[in-house]
Amino acid sequence: MNFKLVTAVLAFLSVGTINAQENGQGQDKSLYIKGNALFIPIGILNAGVEKQISPKYTIQGDVFISPWKSFAGHEMQFYSASIEGRYYFKEAFKHWYVGANIAFAAYNAQKWNYWNNNNLTVTDNGDILLSSNLYQKGYSVMLGATGGYQFQLSDRLNLDVYATIGTSQGFYKGYDRTTGLRYDGADKLNKSGEIIPYRGGIMISYKLK
Repeated sequence: MNFKLVTAVLAFLSVGTINAQENGQGQDKSLYIKGNALFIPIGILNAGVEKQISPKYTIQGDVFISPWKSFAGHEMQFYSASIEGRYYFKEAFKHWYVGANIAFAAYNAQKWNYWNNNNLTVTDNGDILLSSNLYQKGYSVMLGATGGYQFQLSDRLNLDVYATIGTSQGFYKGYDRTTGLRYDGADKLNKSGEIIPYRGGIMISYKLK
């Protein structure tokens, strides 16, 4: 795992929280609920809550639920939760911001690069499998940096456009859907790590207070 990135994320969250607590005493704190408009049309829930803790700092918690055992012929079950500390350059919930994100996900899904992949995969046991029939089941821990911009549509309605990129450390078992056999050759859990964009979208935010 990228320990420099882990350290940076944890430092941002801890220092930001301490500063926010010191600077935010006695001030009203806004609270927004939000949902990702990009995923609603395909039956995926991505919702969250963002709480102000100082004039420029907020904390957001959100969940992502993709219940599809099969979507367009591909496994696509994802269940994840994340927490994020955000710093706004102007003031909370307005314009540009950066953030540090920590997320955990469990999945039963097929990686995008296996879609429509007609190459053949030879397992350690000598089995020949079609790559487009392979999928993965496991969990991931993700740490990353977020950048975004919030538009004020009204006194209570915001539009939050954002993206997160970081390290994803996966622990999974790989299977062939036609035979049920494992293809990855690992005795227990296989491991992989990569730098990827793992969050993003357009959140419609509503101010509760």
